[in-house]
Amino acid sequence: MGMDPAAIAVAVVELTRHGRFAEVEERFAAPLRAVVSAQTLRVDWESLIARAGAVSALGAPVSEPVRAGLVRVSVPVTCERGGVTVVMSVDDAGLLQGLRLAPALTARWTPPPYVRRRRFDECEVTVGSGSLAVPGTLSVPRGRGPWPGVVLLGGGGPFDRDGTSGPNKPLKDLAWGLAGRGVAVLRFDKVTCAHAGQAAARPDFTMRDEYVPHAVAAVHLLRNHPAIDGSRVHIAGHSMGGKVAPRVAAAEPSVAGLVLLAADTEPMHRAAVRVVRHLATVDPGPAAQAAVETITRQAARVDSPHLSAATPAAELPFGYSGAYWLDLRDYDPVATAATLDKPMLILQGGRDYQVTVADDLAGWQAGLAHRPDVTIRVYEADDHLFFPGSGPSTPADYEVPGHVDAAVVADIADWLAPRRSPMARLMAFTSRVVAFAGRIAVSR
Repeated sequence: MGMDPAAIAVAVVELTRHGRFAEVEERFAAPLRAVVSAQTLRVDWESLIARAGAVSALGAPVSEPVRAGLVRVSVPVTCERGGVTVVMSVDDAGLLQGLRLAPALTARWTPPPYVRRRRFDECEVTVGSGSLAVPGTLSVPRGRGPWPGVVLLGGGGPFDRDGTSGPNKPLKDLAWGLAGRGVAVLRFDKVTCAHAGQAAARPDFTMRDEYVPHAVAAVHLLRNHPAIDGSRVHIAGHSMGGKVAPRVAAAEPSVAGLVLLAADTEPMHRAAVRVVRHLATVDPGPAAQAAVETITRQAARVDSPHLSAATPAAELPFGYSGAYWLDLRDYDPVATAATLDKPMLILQGGRDYQVTVADDLAGWQAGLAHRPDVTIRVYEADDHLFFPGSGPSTPADYEVPGHVDAAVVADIADWLAPRRSPMARLMAFTSRVVAFAGRIAVSR
């Protein structure tokens, strides 16, 4: 296959499209081999083909360096009824450190209309220290401040700082929307994105390792920034990032409050079975049934009293290690949040099939609804990414360009308003006056 990362990636896709999954597995580096097998690749690929149709063409690969000795290559694949992007991380030995199927890149991200780009500045920062430090972006409102601060935590999986999913960047939507409303926002690449090989190589790697050290470091970075009020630094987590947010606040007492967006409370391995069964009803077929059987069997291993750190990752959901699942199984986000004397804003999409009102929000309501410092809001038209829409939400929705609901951004900013400086409140008031004047002018 040669040593050129782009050529290797194209060759891997060619092997995959011709069903030569065992040969693809031979290209896996040890960390990837521990969590992905030829069989799991076969199930994912055949499920894709059943939905999108046969492959008709491969596009030009796009390469971008991740770090020294590692290149991420994205290969666009066109199918009869759609497309997909095969994303690989290729090391300098020509082996795959990462492999995933992502939505087709059909459009570039553009800022949502509610963004006020002239009202804030951005700079690149480093979060954490040592070999696992990650890159991030800090958005700071212009003006005197001091401003309240928010650390954004992405969902489960190797997400970048923007929460990139196909053409969408929901965390960037949030960051830019809030920064234009007087809130400093820090977002960063997850360690599983920036250092996928190192994270996968650790058999003792847990959810705590995935989130807490970098989140705490991010809080400290904001607290030490001269334009930010260190007493008003919050955590805002989406999906698994929301689930783990109470754990971050328990580890770092200086956190002023929490914003939990589509934060799950149902045990994740059981939620995975529910979600895969739901998807099998949306897109039925042999591949879907095989996926249900696989995830059900793997979830049962998590529930087993015999689960241990030595349980093979290939026998567990998502290829996470036994240590990861032991840590996750023992963590109760609602109970942890209940011990915190901190205000919380809990937001939920009514059309979300991954984290649902009935299965997850109910947990937050049962444990925290009695507290006067906890605010819970449901956006009936929003899906898991808080993108507004209509009808049942499906995975295909994530492939369509969209933006986080403007009401969600406004509600978070308004919730933070009592904790903002007088200057920030003045900016918000002035913005409303200008908008009102504009509406009057239009009506005339």
